[in-house]
Amino acid sequence: MRLLLLAPPGAGKGTQGERLAAWSGAEHIAAGDLLRAEAQSGSGLAREIAGYQARGDLVPDKLVLGVLTPAIIAAAARGGFILDGFPRNLPQAIAAHELATRLGLTLDAAIYLDAPDAVLTQRLLARASKDGRTDDTADVIRHRLRVYAETTGELVPYYTERGILVSVNADQPPDAVTADIKARLAALGVPGAGDDDRLRPRQGRSTMLRYTASSAAF
Repeated sequence: MRLLLLAPPGAGKGTQGERLAAWSGAEHIAAGDLLRAEAQSGSGLAREIAGYQARGDLVPDKLVLGVLTPAIIAAAARGGFILDGFPRNLPQAIAAHELATRLGLTLDAAIYLDAPDAVLTQRLLARASKDGRTDDTADVIRHRLRVYAETTGELVPYYTERGILVSVNADQPPDAVTADIKARLAALGVPGAGDDDRLRPRQGRSTMLRYTASSAAF
């Protein structure tokens, strides 16, 4: 099973990634976690990635793919992956698809967690209050949602055109969201999604392992 999670801030992407990993046995690959781990690894890429992050700049696509590719290859060999946090825009999606095609690792489905901005804003404000994050104001959250819509939001029509988008209403309890995702994957014909034994929880894996770009096949 090879899945991509798309969701605006506050839609529950992390929660659903962990749940789907536990259900399917596929590996939850969080791009941000891998980049942070690589930046601290002491590898050849570490200083370069750390420099971009320290300046608050985006890590170039080539470096991101260099970190993610070996993780994805390894996860696919162990039963599949659930990719979270990359691609973030259309050029990245196109480059990732070209690479995945060469590697024989194209996506089975792109899961889009959709919820109204008002709901997302309320959730993020509640989370900020709980975590004591006074900098996450309503204005800041609205800005984050606008940035998402202008960048990652353009991936929705892209994956729709490819016939692999699974759009799910995220404005409902987490259990209901998970159930909807499973049902939509089965309806789409994603390998393994309709198997009875897939519906029994397994021990999923969330990728916090350290990979190096030297093992990537481009």
